[in-house]
Amino acid sequence: MAPTITKIESREFEYPLEDVGTDEHGFNLVYEPGETTYRKLFGVKIHTDEGVTGEYVGGNSPAAAQYNIIAKYLIGKNPLEREKHWSEIKRALRKYDRMGMGPIDIALWDFAGKYYDAPIHELLGTYRTEMPAYASTYHGDDAGGLDSPEAFAEFAEECRDQGFGGFKIHGWGGGDASRDLGREKEAVHAVGEAVGDEMDLMHDPACELETFADALELGKAIDEEEFFWYEDPFRDGGISQHAHRKLSQKLETPIVQTEHIRGLEIKSDFAANDATDFLRADPEYDAGITGAIKVARVAEAFGLDVEFHAPGPAQRHCIAACRNSNYYEMALVHPDCQNTQPPVYEGGYSDMMEAVEGGTVSVPEGPGLGVDYDWEYIEDNTTGQVHVYD
Repeated sequence: MAPTITKIESREFEYPLEDVGTDEHGFNLVYEPGETTYRKLFGVKIHTDEGVTGEYVGGNSPAAAQYNIIAKYLIGKNPLEREKHWSEIKRALRKYDRMGMGPIDIALWDFAGKYYDAPIHELLGTYRTEMPAYASTYHGDDAGGLDSPEAFAEFAEECRDQGFGGFKIHGWGGGDASRDLGREKEAVHAVGEAVGDEMDLMHDPACELETFADALELGKAIDEEEFFWYEDPFRDGGISQHAHRKLSQKLETPIVQTEHIRGLEIKSDFAANDATDFLRADPEYDAGITGAIKVARVAEAFGLDVEFHAPGPAQRHCIAACRNSNYYEMALVHPDCQNTQPPVYEGGYSDMMEAVEGGTVSVPEGPGLGVDYDWEYIEDNTTGQVHVYD
């Protein structure tokens, strides 16, 4: 008899980030001594009649709202028929961004690994079990942390000494009176001069730059320091193929796009139309491990690399099953505050900076995702949003 899904649970919880606030516009996480920011995530459990439960912790409130649309469909279904469910749910969410697919699909993969007593990367097809890591910084601040070009350069040297092979700047943002493009360029040069001969360098304005001229000006500074890539510069939100193709034509540094667009087809169009040099994928954003691996295979077909966004066990399994991926993103990191990992892992799994040994991180080898979640912590910090579908 095939296994059957009997119940799906979704539980919202929060956890604190000490000495972390937001910038003056209220959106970027930055170092702020004495401030505590609370982040909300969701714990998902997919129960089956086999007594095996698929689990995942992540997601956000807009994604979780889509569980109301898709969870009932899954009750009574075979959890191993992921491709069928992926196709049906993709159609059902055609009016939306499909962010709700990711956590559910990852939990289904976790179930499959536990059911077959194998880590997910083995089910996908293992290419490697160790992957190089780069340090991906918090945004620049004005509070005594990453508050100057020199501070970014000093932190880059610290990360180099810890064994990181790459370093990515999330700056302050150029543009209006509160954003200084000159400081952005100075940080590029300071980091390039400090570690450019020893590390691969990346820059991600996170769609802060307000004009094509700003994106081009910062890009030329990045060219001078021979950065590894330039990511999501424009205020378009990272979605214009035309604009990024034009920018790429005028710069030497490779462009990384598609973190902020949803769907295999449009990511394929970015590659086909020379609007990016690397594709970006994320199992949480891209409709699960199923969707993220599809993006990786499309990139391979175009002769491109795929770079996975953010840290996490699902990302590690995806990268472990891909030849054409260069780095694991250890994010967000800072010299004076913790990164953004939630305190939900039991055992040895970690996405803190100290987890990087010899410049690499390992893929978990236990069944499924290979991590054990601290459900007691999640339940103790529940915000009241608990949904059960059966």
